[in-house]
Amino acid sequence: MKKNIHPEYHKNIEAKCACGASFKTGSTQEELHTEICFMCHPLYTGTQKLVDTAGRVDRFKAKLAKSQAYKNNKLTKKNKKNEEK
Repeated sequence: MKKNIHPEYHKNIEAKCACGASFKTGSTQEELHTEICFMCHPLYTGTQKLVDTAGRVDRFKAKLAKSQAYKNNKLTKKNKKNEEK
């Protein structure tokens, strides 16, 4: 192996998760921050966790509500026309 090309390995660092859990591990980085760990991952907990990236869920819900409102409005207009005949 070549000398002085590998990063320094830290044997005992504290990794922190977004859920608040922390654990000790080894890494070439001095600090680790994760979004999902073994304490909150659905595979290990058996519960569904929603991870919203850049407000995608909110945008989807707004788009869905808009389409349903349009659909309901269109149906009421058809019903009014049928009642007039």
